[in-house]
Amino acid sequence: MKFMKLGSKPDAFQTDGDKIRYVATELSTDIVVNVGDVKFYLHKFPLLSKSARLQKLVTLSNEENSDEIHILDIPGGAAAFEICAKFCYGMIVTLNAYNVIAARCAAEYLEMYETIEKGNLIYKIEVFLNSSIFRSWKDSIIVLQTTKSLLPWSEELKVVSHCLDSIASKACIDTSKVEWSYTYNRKKLPSENGDDSHWNGVRTQKLVPKDWWVEDLCELQVDLYKRAIMTIKTRGRISGDVIGEALKAYASRRLPGFSKGMVQGGDIAKNRLLVDTIVQLLPSGKGEVSCNFLLKLLKAVILLDCGEMGRIELMKRIGQQLDEATVADLLIRAPPGETTIYDVDMVQNLVEEFVTQVQNVHTDLHMENEYHEIRSPKFISDASKLMVAKLVDGYLAEVARDPNLPLSKFLGLAESVSNFSRPSHDGLYRAIDMYMKEHPGISKSERKKICRLMDCRKLSPDACLHAVQNERLPLRVVVQVLFFEQMRASAASAGDSTPDLPGSIRALLPGSGSHGSSRSTTTNTEDDWDAIPTIEEIRALKGELAALKLGNGDRNGSDIAKNNAEKVSGNKMKGMLISKKIFSKLWSNKDRNGEISSSETSESPGSSNAEESKSTPSRSQRHSIS
Repeated sequence: MKFMKLGSKPDAFQTDGDKIRYVATELSTDIVVNVGDVKFYLHKFPLLSKSARLQKLVTLSNEENSDEIHILDIPGGAAAFEICAKFCYGMIVTLNAYNVIAARCAAEYLEMYETIEKGNLIYKIEVFLNSSIFRSWKDSIIVLQTTKSLLPWSEELKVVSHCLDSIASKACIDTSKVEWSYTYNRKKLPSENGDDSHWNGVRTQKLVPKDWWVEDLCELQVDLYKRAIMTIKTRGRISGDVIGEALKAYASRRLPGFSKGMVQGGDIAKNRLLVDTIVQLLPSGKGEVSCNFLLKLLKAVILLDCGEMGRIELMKRIGQQLDEATVADLLIRAPPGETTIYDVDMVQNLVEEFVTQVQNVHTDLHMENEYHEIRSPKFISDASKLMVAKLVDGYLAEVARDPNLPLSKFLGLAESVSNFSRPSHDGLYRAIDMYMKEHPGISKSERKKICRLMDCRKLSPDACLHAVQNERLPLRVVVQVLFFEQMRASAASAGDSTPDLPGSIRALLPGSGSHGSSRSTTTNTEDDWDAIPTIEEIRALKGELAALKLGNGDRNGSDIAKNNAEKVSGNKMKGMLISKKIFSKLWSNKDRNGEISSSETSESPGSSNAEESKSTPSRSQRHSIS
């Protein structure tokens, strides 16, 4: 720390309790200066020789036949006045970064100008500030901190602006020219780890990180910090990602629990101001601030009930780079009074913001192609869409554990990314299975709705194995999974990647519709296919899957699969005579002129028989979310 000594005489100031100061000399004092509640017993001559204001005050006191003067509003109080008084006596006084601004403001108040005496206190302090303090990185920060208690004097004397300029100029300097000490806690330099800075006898230059300055600025109060960052940004030499790191470091230092995604304790009003300030200071470029940091800010905004504008801005920023988020980032607690654990609506809004960005990009690209303009639009890749789709799948699997989560919110969030194609639906299947496990009371129609979200063709072999043994899935879905597993094995064996599917199978498969014949010849009901499979059916389907794996598409495996499927249908239809015919059609109906699709009729199983096959319109197309 820089310092300056003024004067040469020994310090003769003495104290008598906390409220009295006097000069220990042979000459008796002739004036009492009251600074607040502290009395200074001093001599007129040394004071009046350097202070124009004291000259005026003493003149007024003489007119009133009084030897006391009162100074109530001097900046810096009694301590600053004592520095000025010692300077007037020529006593030794030491100035440093902690007291120099108070002395400067007090000297201005006392009018200790060059016109009163050459080499007066104001001049000497200005020389010290410009030659030492403002050239020092840490002293500039310390001085800036002291200016807050000296407002408005420090502002009017432009001390604050000089400190900010000093800090900004040093923060923006080329890192190769940084020679002063600084605090850097997040990542130690090689030299700090004890590594030898010499190599083959040649001293290597230390590498200074670009964000070397961010830790030291965390010492500033929020209003001064805001001005410092704005001054740095105005210079235009610091990249947005470094500004983002600075804001992140400041939030972590100033907000208890922020690094854990919460705000613990502290003054709510101050914390609210701090969060609002950080949101205002965020760099505008996409990706210059991590999505993780933005989501932590959003959680803080919600917890502290900050302004709506800040929340909207954060949600827009997060939506632009949602593909960088993790499931843990999105686990935002629901507001008080909500029945759910997590704020699913908030995540829904974030996903919709991302979808809006995708749509805007497509619109911009279309307009550019139409007008043949050459631009560089913000591009959202298919990889980003895939990442968001996987993110939503993982998030759904977590919130599905909440017993109070309505199916409508689950479906709404899943359908918001339905247009984002992804090669695997394993994550979505896991989320669906978790929801059905935690919500066993949902109806058959609700199970049907939730299972429509996934495409059984996009399940991995492991997921298929799990699905076939899953007692929570409707029979229709289990049969779909089983069939696609068979077709996958057959295609792998025959080298045919696009096997021809019978119409009766298509009726059970995702996205199926009527093909060929417009009339249905089956008497199976929707309730039967959408019901939960029994233990016997599960065992039969497990046997079929094992046969498929062993046969690897072999005809024998297909025969075994066919027989097991017939057993499943027989159990499901409770011994009805038509069960064998139904599953015969599932595998052998390709030779018919018109392919057959399943029926949407709602006849009860007890009234069905082989002679009661009724012609009904082919069932409406089912939609699978891919």
